[in-house]
Amino acid sequence: MAFQKAVKGTALIGGGAIATVFGLSQFSQYRNKHGTFVHAQAAEPVTVPIKNDFPTREQQILALKTTSEFDVLVIGGGATGCGCALDAVTRGLKTALLERDDFSSGTSSRSTKLIHGGVRYLQKAIMKLDFEQYKMVKESLEERAHLLEIAPHLSAPLPIMLPVYKWWQLPYYWFGIKLYDMVAGSQCLKSSYVLSKSRALELFPMLRKDELVGAIVYYDGQHNDARMNLAIALTAARYGAATANYTEVLRLLKTTDPASGKQRVCGVRCRDVLTGQEFDVKAKCVINATGPFTDSVRKMDDQEVPNICQPSAGVHIVMPGYYSPDNMGLLDPATSDGRVIFFLPWEKMTIAGTTDSPTDVTSHPIPTEEDINFILNEVRSYLSVDVEVRRGDVLAAWSGIRPLVTDPNSKDTQSISRNHVVTISDSGLVTIAGGKWTTYRAMAQDTIDAAIQAHDLKAGSSKTIGLQLQGAEDWSPTLYIRLVQDYGLESEVAQHLASTYGDKAFEVAKIAQVTGKRWPIVGKRLVSEFPYIEAEVVYGVKEYARTAVDMISRRTRLAFLNVQAAEEALPRIVDIMAKELHWSEQKKKEEFEAAKKFLYYEMGYKVKSDQLTDSSEISLMPSDIERYKKRFHMFDKDKKGFITILDVQRVLESISVQIAEKTLHDILNEVDLNKNGQVELNEFLQLMSAIQKGHVSGSRLAVLMKTAEENLRQRGVISVDRSGGGL
Repeated sequence: MAFQKAVKGTALIGGGAIATVFGLSQFSQYRNKHGTFVHAQAAEPVTVPIKNDFPTREQQILALKTTSEFDVLVIGGGATGCGCALDAVTRGLKTALLERDDFSSGTSSRSTKLIHGGVRYLQKAIMKLDFEQYKMVKESLEERAHLLEIAPHLSAPLPIMLPVYKWWQLPYYWFGIKLYDMVAGSQCLKSSYVLSKSRALELFPMLRKDELVGAIVYYDGQHNDARMNLAIALTAARYGAATANYTEVLRLLKTTDPASGKQRVCGVRCRDVLTGQEFDVKAKCVINATGPFTDSVRKMDDQEVPNICQPSAGVHIVMPGYYSPDNMGLLDPATSDGRVIFFLPWEKMTIAGTTDSPTDVTSHPIPTEEDINFILNEVRSYLSVDVEVRRGDVLAAWSGIRPLVTDPNSKDTQSISRNHVVTISDSGLVTIAGGKWTTYRAMAQDTIDAAIQAHDLKAGSSKTIGLQLQGAEDWSPTLYIRLVQDYGLESEVAQHLASTYGDKAFEVAKIAQVTGKRWPIVGKRLVSEFPYIEAEVVYGVKEYARTAVDMISRRTRLAFLNVQAAEEALPRIVDIMAKELHWSEQKKKEEFEAAKKFLYYEMGYKVKSDQLTDSSEISLMPSDIERYKKRFHMFDKDKKGFITILDVQRVLESISVQIAEKTLHDILNEVDLNKNGQVELNEFLQLMSAIQKGHVSGSRLAVLMKTAEENLRQRGVISVDRSGGGL
């Protein structure tokens, strides 16, 4: 009864705010209606021919070198930069794009993976009667619908639950979420709804039960951010844009305008990072779309220009899939320090984040232990006491830098909106800054509109509304079935290929290797527990991947899902890439080490090793210490005080179990803290102590030794697959 009263009571609350939102909505619709000529023209079909395939990187570099002058040159290969290139080229402008690293190597691959309007921004818009914030939410919700339409294989609606633990919060949150639906209007994905306590626990059984009143479920979109960014880049390339990754801009080129006598930007001096060769690229208009690095490019134009970007770091963690339902996210609307935390299913894992704190601009942001523990503590507060949230279950962690637009003197990045700005310098450099992933298309449209006007370029209106991205044209939800039937792929692998490559999944399937097994017929996995196959590495090279890091983090998402699995796949990935790109043995070694360094610092491997060090405290009961000593001495028969691969092999042979020597080496290396090729008793006790405290989970050595002890009596089979334990 109380639950029903609370829901009914919401009708009496917030009338003034509803009227405000309705008024804003009507005003926005009035403006849109009277500006429909822009959208009508944008809806016209693209007249620029699209190629069946995209050029090779070598062909793209040649086009950059030999084209006398481009209409538009975009600096930056993130979502916004690639969006600008696609918008420009589909208007018929001769377009180039340069990225000094890989497409989506920065912020665009390190997001929360949501396509959303921003519930918290709407709250700020209402509470502060901020029309600019409202416009941003409105635009974001419109762009959310566009993005779900143009890349359905890479994106999908996701229900997100907002659990309620106080009765008064139920009408408050319900009202806010209903406003979110109202602002979306006809583009609302699905209507939000209220759940009783029992129904909420049925849909999200991991929730904390005590004091739970009920829950509200609303819908936003979710996507594979790095692959979406790449799809935009590849689509632009197919329409004729000369796009090149690993091409660094060294300086801007300028010429004197004979009419005004002013210096004007007319191109860039750049360097092919892979070959070291430098060359000029001329363009009528240069666009700076470099995200957090916006100000560094602006200072190439004018050293005295003030900063317009204030970077903010956001850390995310990935945990095993059992922490969340397969198709239901969770929103913590008010964390202990006023932030918002999302807890979402993604790629059959669970992603949690994000933090929000000022940071320095860097190409290699590193997640901190403090941020990881903050997220874990917030997760603990919402999950049942039956679910032990362990530090060791963090499979990967990363930090992304948001390019927020702000007053340089501002200290509080949490109060800054994601609104974007387009500026044009005295020399004609066009800069697009701020914004958010969801609005990349609208940002690109605004940028190219401004560039056309400022540089008197001959082009029509934007054509990107409804323009399908790479892989979307012939995709359908059942496409994966054809992959299974026509090629003999595992169902899980086929589903993964269809949702990653769309209708281009058949190109990957065609080059997949025969397994030699009865089933699956083709498709050798890179690691056993993930559906990535070796053929994707070959195809990834075609998609402009040029380093092992490109492959483990952006062509596949292994590094973002499980850093240990990514490290395990590295040797095979490097071997395949070496064959495709003709790497020397020295180059293979360099790529392997660079990828390990990336995993160690940027994807959370460092904070994993910090959990178990040679100075880690041993906090075990005396009875536990004796029990673990006995287990250790079962392997250390000679009382050496340490165990080696030979000791483990001897015990395994006694129970008729064989494990490859390389696998055994990897298993011991996970625990060998001083890297001397052996595991001392103290290291083993530190491991068991860390496991008991939840700092480490899924240790293969611990599982192997425990199982071997039991199997000496029972003679069963020992599994050495990783159990899903993490950092």
